[in-house]
Amino acid sequence: MSRFDSLRSQLEACGQSHVSCHIDQLGTDAAEALMRRIESLPLAELPSLIQQFVLTPPACTGGDLQPAQCVSVDSRRVCESVSLVDESSLRLRGESMLVEGKVAAFTVAGGQGTRLGWAGPKGTFPASAVTGKPLFRLFAEQIMAAQQKWGRTIRWYILTSEINDAQTRAFFLDNRCFGLDRRQIMMFPQGVMPAFDMKTGQILFESQGELAMSPNGHGGSFAALLSSGAIDQMEGRGVEAISYFQVDNPLAPVLDPVFLGLHADESLSSGEFTSKMVSKTDPGEKVGVFGSMNGRLGVVEYSDLSTEQAQSVDDSGRLRFAAGNVAMHIMSTDFARRVATAGQDDLPWHRAVKKVSCIDPQTGDRHVPDEPNAVKVERFVFDAMGIATQPAILEVSRSAEFAPIKNATGPDSAESSKQMQSDLYGSWLEQAGVSVPRRDDGGVDGAIEISPLTAMSASDLEHVELPSELTRSGNFTC
Repeated sequence: MSRFDSLRSQLEACGQSHVSCHIDQLGTDAAEALMRRIESLPLAELPSLIQQFVLTPPACTGGDLQPAQCVSVDSRRVCESVSLVDESSLRLRGESMLVEGKVAAFTVAGGQGTRLGWAGPKGTFPASAVTGKPLFRLFAEQIMAAQQKWGRTIRWYILTSEINDAQTRAFFLDNRCFGLDRRQIMMFPQGVMPAFDMKTGQILFESQGELAMSPNGHGGSFAALLSSGAIDQMEGRGVEAISYFQVDNPLAPVLDPVFLGLHADESLSSGEFTSKMVSKTDPGEKVGVFGSMNGRLGVVEYSDLSTEQAQSVDDSGRLRFAAGNVAMHIMSTDFARRVATAGQDDLPWHRAVKKVSCIDPQTGDRHVPDEPNAVKVERFVFDAMGIATQPAILEVSRSAEFAPIKNATGPDSAESSKQMQSDLYGSWLEQAGVSVPRRDDGGVDGAIEISPLTAMSASDLEHVELPSELTRSGNFTC
């Protein structure tokens, strides 16, 4: 049986015969490219995946949800679901991991800045409050500062995508890797999955000879770490813990000793998978929450919470389901390898209904939908919590660590993020004795930017020469 006949048989078996018919209409090179794409797909899985996630509406998952148990180093945050742990002991343990070179940084950066009106990878977006440093540079400066502080080279792994891998590599080279040694940085694209017609389950075509593809979700980072050779490289260099964060949060601590210490504390964690959370601002905040279902920890989307669950409070008046996911995790290299191999099938697929422009593969006519017409499927990294033996969750301060840039305007926009950055660094300056002007709402009146190379925390400003006060509506950077 020829290669094409084999593919035709497989496509017919999974209800996608229209794809093989399209191959006949293509030239040699285009047909070869399409066949390679088809061969990369999990064809045997498609019938059940389509039936369960494309043709069947998802059921609500929040029925028997229980609040996740978390820990905090701040006594003010202790409540029914949050217990207090000692910050100093965790910090010492985490710092020893950094000194011993056991930690690598891992940035998930497969997205484009389209929603922000930015033509390029999201990591190239100018994010800092005064100088407009791109997100990638802000993280690079954190890594450089950590190397100076703990005296070890820190490896940086960056998950890209098919659509931005080349642009991301070029951006780093054009900027001389922001002062880092290019040999300590490894980039690799995540996997992709096709988009399906939400009524028929057929794979959609983006153009002649090209399937409509999209990234397979941040849960695909496990498989990408393994297939790229990143895990092998980490283990060969003595890395035991992977510090995971997404590219859209300029305040994300790339290497947090306290967080690392929690991950490594045998009494609190198995050292497999550890997460951070912030308290939700209100019951209606659109953020997934950590919770336990049937004894298995994970994240439940806000849309799967009933009104009663979302508004439920404990004896202290705090929301019971308040543990908002901020996409910061630590995973061991051993655990990442296990999930990428034997445990990959334990990561469930999730359904996302989208508008996808496509063509009719027979006529070539283009369809630009006004309403959602397609389903994309993806895996989520936090579902690995359910595989881990004893995952731990650390509550942190939203104002200190979470200022994401997701939207063009309003909440979680560049404007709101820059204000939060200024507010944080303004509080650092005030702790150092600087008078910082504030508006009636308490926000800093002006823009403040402090490079990690100057200070990684407020205490690092003790030996920095600073002004006695800042001017109202002015800019300050150091």
